[in-house]
Amino acid sequence: MAASSPVDTRQNLMQIAIELIWHSNYDNVGIAEICKQAGVTKGAFYHHFVSKADLFVRACVGEWESVRARLDEDILAPDVPAPQQLENVIELLLEQQGCADGRTQIHGCPFFTAAAQAGCDDNEVRSVAITMSDNGTAYFTALVRNLVAEECLLAAIDAEQTGRILQQFVLGLLMHGRIHQDVQQMRRDLRQGLYQIVGLQPRYRQTDVRA
Repeated sequence: MAASSPVDTRQNLMQIAIELIWHSNYDNVGIAEICKQAGVTKGAFYHHFVSKADLFVRACVGEWESVRARLDEDILAPDVPAPQQLENVIELLLEQQGCADGRTQIHGCPFFTAAAQAGCDDNEVRSVAITMSDNGTAYFTALVRNLVAEECLLAAIDAEQTGRILQQFVLGLLMHGRIHQDVQQMRRDLRQGLYQIVGLQPRYRQTDVRA
């Protein structure tokens, strides 16, 4: 079997780190566990990353690039009607939580929970969490502007403020879901919460039959 390339090793470490932290938490996942799951030595780890925080930051950036590509090319593509864009975002959020294919574990947001667990003195982790949150807000704002442009809302709204509120709502909902582990409740509250915040016209609202 051919040895893994440095790029493959780096990508594997980042992917495993995100998965472990997402399923557990930032404090509980140590470098030793990440190396064990990745099948590499600590020496190999430190060849690629300065610290666990450095690994997490780079992993977050890589994860976001993957999500952003899907948002730009598919989920929020210009040829997709705005109400369908909203439904696409809902399905993406459920998919990320494992709720779109029958699984029942809610993991919350790895960026937000890691920043909360790392403490105020870990500036690297806090900084990347802020960046991830701002990225989410920017895409929610774009979605709201599309809904406004296509006259899908009940009343005029401030797109930037509504984008921030949507991001805050989703983060809070995912944290609540991580605590309570009630998938059906999260499905219902996610869809109806987004509809209510933006003021989506009733004719565009869908009922989640799986909820």
